[in-house]
Amino acid sequence: MANQLIPLQLPSLRFCALGREASASVSLRLSPQLVKIRALSIVEMPPNALRRKSGGLGFSLGVDLGMSRTGIAISKGFSIRPLTVLELRGQKLELQLLQIAEWEEADEFIIGLPKSYDGNETTQSNKVRSIAGRLAVRAAERGWRVYLQDEHGTSIEAIDRMIDMGLSKSRRQGKIDAFAAMMVLERYFSMSGDGIELVLPKQLELQEKLLKGPSNDMDFFPEEYEG
Repeated sequence: MANQLIPLQLPSLRFCALGREASASVSLRLSPQLVKIRALSIVEMPPNALRRKSGGLGFSLGVDLGMSRTGIAISKGFSIRPLTVLELRGQKLELQLLQIAEWEEADEFIIGLPKSYDGNETTQSNKVRSIAGRLAVRAAERGWRVYLQDEHGTSIEAIDRMIDMGLSKSRRQGKIDAFAAMMVLERYFSMSGDGIELVLPKQLELQEKLLKGPSNDMDFFPEEYEG
């Protein structure tokens, strides 16, 4: 069956199955093998950017994926701040992201998606999508969501922010990735989640875990990390 765009009309937002990226506010990316899907209501699984508007609480982890460095930022309430920079790749990176989310009690990842100045995706976009897809499977086991947010221009915005803060060039070294992740989060919340893309695992049982949300007694097992 050829890939095609399957729109699902929902209250306030529109989710779309895998095919091409939708131009709607929020899109939902599924495997083309998964044809029978249940419409997910925004009431059932709202992103934190929308929960905030109704007084809901939820912590978000911003992620700026680079070739060799990954910037991390955290949003708690109305506070958004840079957190750390990781120099990991592959499974070690994904497990570390899960560990940080556990420590910070975050329930969603906002991952920056590289795009060109004209809004088109780049070669790096495919790599980010691949990592986001793998992370989404692991995150769904814990009831955590993974979103993609257009990150075009956030690196420049990060440098400008650090200069405005009075950070010298030497102090800015090694921090730009974390500040770029912070800019991704700021954009996400300032737009109330408009334009984000939910990365949804194709396994129905994982989708159900997402709908149930995070488990209060979910433990993270560090021994996973050592493999």
